Amino acid sequence: MARLSAPAIVILGAGALATARRIQALYAGGGASRAADAADAAAQGIHAAPRIATDCQVHALQGRVDADVSYVELGAHLRDLYARGTPIVALCAAGIVIRCLAPLLSNKGAEPPVLAVAEDGSAVVPLLGGLAGVNVMAREIAAAFAVQPAITTTGELRFGTCVLNPPDGYALADLGQGKRFVSDLLAGESTRIEGDAPWLDDAQLPRSASARLAIRVTPRAWDGRDDELVIHPRSVVAAVAPVGVTLGGDGWRERDASVSGGTTAEADARHLARAKTGTDADAAFGTGANAAFDANAEADTSASSSPAQAIATRVHAALSAHGLSPLSLAALLAPAADMADPALAEAAQLLNVPLRFASTSSEEAPPKATALLHAALRVPHDTLHDPAQPGVALAVSALAIDPATLGRPRGRLTVIGLGPGRADLMVPAARTALNEATDILGYDTYVKMAGPLRADQRVHGTDNREEMQRARHAFELASNGRSVVMVSSGDPGVFAMAAAVLEALEASRNDAWAAVELAIVPGVSAALATAAQAGAPLGHDFCMLSLSDNLKPWTIIEQRLRHAAQADLVMAFYNPISRARPWQLDKALDIVREYRAASTEVVLGRDIGRPGGTLRTLTLGELRSTDVDMRTMVIVGSSLTRRFTAGGEHGAEWVYTPRWYE
Repeated sequence: MARLSAPAIVILGAGALATARRIQALYAGGGASRAADAADAAAQGIHAAPRIATDCQVHALQGRVDADVSYVELGAHLRDLYARGTPIVALCAAGIVIRCLAPLLSNKGAEPPVLAVAEDGSAVVPLLGGLAGVNVMAREIAAAFAVQPAITTTGELRFGTCVLNPPDGYALADLGQGKRFVSDLLAGESTRIEGDAPWLDDAQLPRSASARLAIRVTPRAWDGRDDELVIHPRSVVAAVAPVGVTLGGDGWRERDASVSGGTTAEADARHLARAKTGTDADAAFGTGANAAFDANAEADTSASSSPAQAIATRVHAALSAHGLSPLSLAALLAPAADMADPALAEAAQLLNVPLRFASTSSEEAPPKATALLHAALRVPHDTLHDPAQPGVALAVSALAIDPATLGRPRGRLTVIGLGPGRADLMVPAARTALNEATDILGYDTYVKMAGPLRADQRVHGTDNREEMQRARHAFELASNGRSVVMVSSGDPGVFAMAAAVLEALEASRNDAWAAVELAIVPGVSAALATAAQAGAPLGHDFCMLSLSDNLKPWTIIEQRLRHAAQADLVMAFYNPISRARPWQLDKALDIVREYRAASTEVVLGRDIGRPGGTLRTLTLGELRSTDVDMRTMVIVGSSLTRRFTAGGEHGAEWVYTPRWYE
């Protein structure tokens, strides 16, 4: 079974929160208790629970329960989670979940696990995702509450396991054939097992050495026979190495075409034709995990074929030449020197496998594919070559291979903005980055705001003034294969860590740092959060200015203030005042008042988006520096910014700057 996303535990009211937290605790880490549970399950003939990410969160209706994630409408939220493949544990009536998800139910093979659990944990009902481990999850949750799960799957009840749901590291060759096979077993047929399938050792399968039916565990391609259930161990690693000097770009395709003879398009056509003569349905790019590749495969026969498609096509051709199923592929292995080549990452996505990198001890440049396999694999294996594919080599092991044991991944550094502080104002991409991180760096206060974090995540909190040191540390971690998140408040590109990270990278001239996968995820800045709560004071041209002179001289600040005030721009002031420079805001306001009327609207937002946040509107004439501290966002309107109250004396007050200008 593939590694599952973290389950979303969805509740409607506060009465379910305690139960939700108990379920959440089941997936908080993978310590001794989880190992013991897995051992107990194995003793009962149930294979180990699915590998689930440990960053599961409790989702609750906004305004009703204080949870990790809030949502506005249950049906829309459940459908969104389901569409993204997120396992769902809903603490509500099963009928509610069914009605919410009914419009999306079409492909049984693509279902994430969906369970309904009673608010008090007294009932656990697996609803969807039998092929994704929902029954295993149901047993695990039910055991925590000392109840029996309401499992209704006939095959699993009869045999004690789901035959069509092999564990992590194995893949079913064909779901349709699998269903027919299980139907035959339920009808009274017996089976024999060929190959290594330890998870079936204690299953109550009807066995006979002379059985007509066979469960065959092999990396070899399924030949379409209807008397066998084929399960592929992910025991094959494909190494790709350049034939010439560099791997990526058009150079890879041109060199490979010259070796094979003819144009690249002709070479791709030959490789595709060879793959399609194989008997495995997946080798023909028509079913299962490789259906997505099929859409691109035909395109490879044209001169517009991308480098990634060319690499994936050659790997498929090599697998086909040796009669191996693409579903037996565990990983794509490439030279560490080509870590930043986007074609490799795209090829791994087309092949639906992890991408790993290795360095060889040989001084030969570029390294050969076989040398990469020798350097990365630590298990016994056979090495296979296809003369038609000089840049591809395959390693075949007797057992499934864990990709995490091969070489190293490409390190990743993601710079995120938390937004103003409230969890529901953090953009989803930032939360995803935090969930996937191995290491989290940032100013201590911001790192605490980024929670909840997992026990296995390394937190590197520092003082707010150590920006460049923090950025260098992040690159050092990421260049060693770690998945690193750099945390900022607001938006990381607005007076925050994104600029420091890029400055550190440019100054380093470090190839290892340059190979890190760097991404900057935007956030809701303090200025935007304050403006949104007030109305739309930034509705026309505006600028953002930091009044801190720690990194620039005050003379520059004065000059920019004067120009912005003279241009009648709305101004948002960051770092307006501190104990070390209490005079600067008054000085800034003196400059602004030379160009703005005393009636100019001003918005003060303190800790907006955080507990105890306050919003105040006043005029420039009324504003005093004592109204402001370091945690206050100051927005000074233009000559056209206005304030009004909607709905009479007790209506809401709004501030906005019109889109037009006179």
